[in-house]
Amino acid sequence: MGRRQGGPRAPDARRQRAARGRAPVRRDRLAVGDRDRAVRLPEPDRAPDRLVGRGGGSRRARGSPVKRTTAIALATLATAIALAACGGGEADDGEPFSLTLDFYVNPDHAGVFTALERGYFDEVGLDVNPQVPSDPAAPIKQVAAGRTDLAISYEPEVILARDQGLDVVAVAALVNGPLTSLISLPEAGIETAADLAGKTVVTAGIPYQAAYLETILRRAGVDPESVDLVDVGFNLMPPVISGRADAMFGGFLNVEGVDLAERGLDPRVVPVDRLGIPTYDELVLVADRERVESDPEPIRAFLAALERGTYAAARNPQATTDAVLAAGNGLDPGLTGAEIDKTLPRLLPPGDRPYGWMDTGRWQRFADYLYEAGQIASRPAAAELLTNDLLPPARGDE
Repeated sequence: MGRRQGGPRAPDARRQRAARGRAPVRRDRLAVGDRDRAVRLPEPDRAPDRLVGRGGGSRRARGSPVKRTTAIALATLATAIALAACGGGEADDGEPFSLTLDFYVNPDHAGVFTALERGYFDEVGLDVNPQVPSDPAAPIKQVAAGRTDLAISYEPEVILARDQGLDVVAVAALVNGPLTSLISLPEAGIETAADLAGKTVVTAGIPYQAAYLETILRRAGVDPESVDLVDVGFNLMPPVISGRADAMFGGFLNVEGVDLAERGLDPRVVPVDRLGIPTYDELVLVADRERVESDPEPIRAFLAALERGTYAAARNPQATTDAVLAAGNGLDPGLTGAEIDKTLPRLLPPGDRPYGWMDTGRWQRFADYLYEAGQIASRPAAAELLTNDLLPPARGDE
């Protein structure tokens, strides 16, 4: 594929409301592997009610596994007794628990901020502190170094991290299918991947996404060298809207796809698993393996509360939108609401599986694909990449 490096572009102003003294919020995803281009993000302001903090700091001492487990169990029991006796009330401050987000606050985090707002983490004895990363490479590395309890990342990044020697493991899926998509407007005339021949496609410059695109093109019978690939960082929309590019590859169906639709531009949005890439979990929660083995109960409690937050979010999209807007900086209310509507169904587990379920067979097929595409040096076993052992029981009534 012909590759050119585009210059930096200003963020899309429509996705941000005017907010004096606030950092802009973008939902374009950032690469987090060592192989990807490093991008430094501006420092975020602290969100209302201290829902979101700055990333990169050391967490407070977590104590011994036995003490943490006992504290959480006692806090949960005390809360249950208090609620039964009084019919309400708030839990005391719980055990500090840090969560590093993948990017700025956005609709993919709906379950997290709903659980925070409703006090579900408090009820299981956790004082959860979400952190916006100051560097896109930080989340998985912070987990591996023991500087954060959990991080939100991506299945491909977990596999890359393990290949690079980081002993991390996925403990739950937040979004159990690809959001990454090929997105174009009608005037580009791209009905199928075969129509990309001779076209200009903008990307974020993430190596494994370039491998996706090469696979897609070859499967469609297109010579990759016939496609003009331009890396524009994470400002994917302006070139497509202006007509300087025919398509973007790497935008999210629930973000860029929604944004273009809200503008009345009738985008064609095709996720990568409909273009020949093995399906995978777009967003996952990642922990240090040693932590999972030696001190699992805080993570188990976190996931139980997050499940409640996610189902509550799905039942009340407007309240969920309000929670995300309150936690984020500069988000556009109308656009955020539309993104929430598109996102919420993708946060729920498939079929009768428990919340956060990860399919080992799917992970193995995707890991095999990355190996065969030359993105990792060795073929991993899926059982080494994930665990479903900490998930809450499946719900039969939702």
